[in-house]
Amino acid sequence: MASAASAQLSSTFYDTSCPDALSTIRRVVTAAVRSEPRMGASLVRLHFHDCFVDGATPNAGSIRGMNVIDNAKTQVEAVCKQTVSCADILAVAARDSVFALGGPFWTVPLGRRDSTTASKTNAENDLPPPSSDLQGLTDKFSNKGLSVTDMVALSGAHTIGQSQCKNFRDRIYNDSNIDTAFATSLKENCPQPIGSGDSSLAPLDRTSPNAFDNAYYSNLLSQKGLLHSDQVLFNGGGTDNTVRSFASNPAAFGSAFATAMVNMGNIAPKDGDAGPDQAQLLQGMED
Repeated sequence: MASAASAQLSSTFYDTSCPDALSTIRRVVTAAVRSEPRMGASLVRLHFHDCFVDGATPNAGSIRGMNVIDNAKTQVEAVCKQTVSCADILAVAARDSVFALGGPFWTVPLGRRDSTTASKTNAENDLPPPSSDLQGLTDKFSNKGLSVTDMVALSGAHTIGQSQCKNFRDRIYNDSNIDTAFATSLKENCPQPIGSGDSSLAPLDRTSPNAFDNAYYSNLLSQKGLLHSDQVLFNGGGTDNTVRSFASNPAAFGSAFATAMVNMGNIAPKDGDAGPDQAQLLQGMED
C-alpha cells in the first residue's frame, strides 16, 4: 500500500499522534506467529510485495497473512482512529515477525500513506519469479534502487516459509545444480506432470523452517536451494562470496538483512498524514 512519491520517513512519526501503535502491532503479530510460525513468512512477504509494487498486489493465492494485518489495523484503530496507515502496519509487522522467529530487530522508519490503487500488472512485471536467473534478479532489485548485497540479504527471508510445487517443479526435475538426494526427496510430493500436486508445499529452508537464521545460505552451499532463483545466488556468479559470508557469519547476515529491509521500505513511499483505510485493496487482488 505504499505509494510512489518522494518521502521523508521517521521512526518517531507516531510518537505523539499514536504512541501505542507499535506495541499494539507487536502484540498482535507476536501472538499470530507463536500460534503459527509460518505466518511470519507470510507477513514478511506481504511487506515485500507492498514495497515492490505501487499498491500491494500479491500474486494469486498469496493473500496469506491479511487476516493478521486486518486484526492489527482493527486494534490500532481502537487506540487512535484513522492515524496509522496500512503500509506502516505492514512494515512493522514484517519486522516483528522476523524478530519473533529469532531474527534481527531494527528501527522501522514510518510515515507512509496508503496507495488508493493496486495494479496486478505492476505486480507481475516488478516481482521476480521463482524461475529468475541471477541477472534477472539483479535487474529487478536494481530497478528499485536496491544493491546486489540487499538482494542477497533479502533473499535470506527464505529461511522461513514454504513454497508450492509449481514453483520448484522445474528445478527438481531439470536443474543440474541441485543435490540429488534433496531433489529425489521432493519429487514424492511434487510429481512431474503439470497440474499434479501443484499446491503441495515444501519448506524453503528444510534445515530450520521455523527459525529466522542463516541456514538458507548453508543450504545454497550444498546445492539445496528450493527455488531456481535461490540457487542462482550460489552458482559460480558474482554473488557467491556474499552467500559464503552470510553462511559463515550469522551476525553479518542479520545486520545486512536489517539494512536491506529499511532500504526496501524506503522504496518511493508516499508520505504525509495517513490516508483512508485501504485494507481491502489487498483482499480485492486475490484470484
